[in-house]
Amino acid sequence: MKIGDLIEEIISGISANKLRSGLTVLGIVIGIGSVIAMISVGQGAKFQIESQIQTVGSNLIVIWPGAQRTFSIATAARGTAQTLKISDAKAIKKEISGISGVAPIINRNYQVVAQNKNTRTQIVGTSPDILLVRNYQIDLGNFFTEKEIEARSRVAVLGPITRDDLFGENANPLGQMIKINGINFKVIGVTKPKGGMTLSEDDLIFIPYTVAQTFFTGNEYLSAIAVSAQSPQIIDQVKSQITDLLMELHNIKNPELIDFTLFTQEDMLQMVTSVTQTMTILLASIASISLIVGGIGIMNMMFTNVTERTREIGLRKAIGAKNSEITLQFLGESVMITFFGGILGIILGWVFSFLISTFGIIATKVSAFSVILAFGVSALIGILFGWWPAKKAANLDPIEALRYE
Repeated sequence: MKIGDLIEEIISGISANKLRSGLTVLGIVIGIGSVIAMISVGQGAKFQIESQIQTVGSNLIVIWPGAQRTFSIATAARGTAQTLKISDAKAIKKEISGISGVAPIINRNYQVVAQNKNTRTQIVGTSPDILLVRNYQIDLGNFFTEKEIEARSRVAVLGPITRDDLFGENANPLGQMIKINGINFKVIGVTKPKGGMTLSEDDLIFIPYTVAQTFFTGNEYLSAIAVSAQSPQIIDQVKSQITDLLMELHNIKNPELIDFTLFTQEDMLQMVTSVTQTMTILLASIASISLIVGGIGIMNMMFTNVTERTREIGLRKAIGAKNSEITLQFLGESVMITFFGGILGIILGWVFSFLISTFGIIATKVSAFSVILAFGVSALIGILFGWWPAKKAANLDPIEALRYE
């Protein structure tokens, strides 16, 4: 049988019952569309989080108090351990080569009052190096200086969300007084919107770390130390130097007994990649159930077609049609149905992804991988679920088929 004749027979077989074929195609469309949409959600979430991690800081290394074998989401929430001191931060800045900034960090949450408004936000005791280490920029006014740190000046720099909450959207609060936990502070600056993994990057107040120690913690311990390496190529070298220095300062001889944890953006990216890949696989697996249902629908349709066209099969075999030609015809019908279903499913998946992203539910990203996967899966379904009915048709006895009523 010529290829042209085979294609003509395939189209004729599919169009013989348009409603049945259309409903079968619909099952594949929904399945393929669901898989693409779910993969795009997972890929979009991964891309968005990775982009936000880049805003955290340039070549960032964060040192947390307390031992931690691996970085995890829980690491950022820890806080009761007290092993890092301001002297550690000063030693790192003085002794370690290849760094561009070191910022001590003291985190606390307090109620803040300004005029007749109040909000509860994160108070960050730190130094001017935080601007470089964490990629912050000043929008209004100035950041506090080392002299103000030494003088324990009660000055504050607001994040844009905190500014909006306390003084109104896009207001100029410079020179205004705020109360943090009942203590007066003068607003001297506002940072530019930064975004990031959470809104907390903009919903905070910076104060000198000496003031935070004097009025809020009553000791010299730090919540963390943020360090910026001069280039990505030397991050591992800087980490090694910091580890050796802190072990010496803390009088630790055994590496298994270290009382601090270092992690970098790369550690965060690896964790995010692992989590988002798992999520993408889970979403795609759930959506794939509809593909299996669609495949069963194809098999059911093809068995029905074989039964209805038994006499036709018998007649064709009686005049010399080979088993392979019968197999190719029915298998071709199955593959063509899934092929068209795959194309429409890709379009549907892209539309779903676009709508999800447009309405701000979550960022999505349709990748070439998901499209190729959709074509591959649709072709595989056509072959797997069409093979059995096609073989059944090819194996029919021509005499018995001709007698079939």
